[in-house]
Amino acid sequence: MTVFQGASTTIPGVGFGRISRHADQRGSFRELWRASSTGPLDPIEAGAAAGAEVRFVQSNLSTSAAGVLRGLHYHRRQLDYWVVSAGRAFVALVDVRPLMEGSAEPPPVETRDLIADDWVVIPAGVAHGFLALEPLEVFYLVTNEFDGSDELGFAWDDPAVGVPWPVLSVTADGRPILSERDRSNPSLAELVATVRSGR
Repeated sequence: MTVFQGASTTIPGVGFGRISRHADQRGSFRELWRASSTGPLDPIEAGAAAGAEVRFVQSNLSTSAAGVLRGLHYHRRQLDYWVVSAGRAFVALVDVRPLMEGSAEPPPVETRDLIADDWVVIPAGVAHGFLALEPLEVFYLVTNEFDGSDELGFAWDDPAVGVPWPVLSVTADGRPILSERDRSNPSLAELVATVRSGR
């Protein structure tokens, strides 16, 4: 198991926590991640073969205007570690792993409001998305370099999943601002069928 010390969660392998901010009249300093604090990454949680050496290999910084929703994204071979560096996000996690293994039960869903200095670790197989409740910056580390081959997802508003996204006051219709990719994602059932068939 990955050794991220944080709050308990209902989805195995997911962890939530908060980093320390050291501030004075000059500004602040935050240590976002330290390898010795987390210990070795679990290859299974990163979607790798048992015994494989797994490490973070890419860092990203995502900025979003208030009202932007990114997700729900799904990776089979990547563990994510997110830190909210500024702003506030409504984060939704959906554990797709039981469905991929043949379960007929609705997938477990967990949501949290995260603010600056909060972090979350998301294992492979757990779909994820966030809604920027105000202007937002998310710094994140991943265990696979981006090449597009593991960039999957399903509809953010799939009624079979039922993520309780908040209604927005920053958009005219209360609906989120989406990328073309996120507007055209299939249902979760269609994603599961595609992945299971190997297409």
